[in-house]
Amino acid sequence: MTGVMKFIVPDLRAAFAGQLAAAGVPLQPVNMWFVPALEIGLGMLLLLGLFTRIAATFAIAVMGIATYVHLVVHDPGLFPLQPQAPIIPVIVIVMCLYLLRSGSGSLSLDLHATPAIRRHVS
Repeated sequence: MTGVMKFIVPDLRAAFAGQLAAAGVPLQPVNMWFVPALEIGLGMLLLLGLFTRIAATFAIAVMGIATYVHLVVHDPGLFPLQPQAPIIPVIVIVMCLYLLRSGSGSLSLDLHATPAIRRHVS
């Protein structure tokens, strides 16, 4: 999930705008800010192991849309740092499916959370 790069690298931001337009994604001005922020937030939650299953569920949804964009956009110039085939989104989906099944790891914040939080995460 390349959320940070979509914010700070102008060429990637322009490519992302082109992807959204070419795929016909609605609310493009909103999604130009919302999607990268969501990718960053979900990535941080998964990295920390906090609300892992919830974050993995949302990441699967985001990567499902990314897979769709990769499949319907046929301009290789709109994918400057990655292959046009949806390899990266599919790998992220597979990893998130694993996290949905197994939960967070032994170093995660989910494991060390207070009992009240743990009830909502499990």
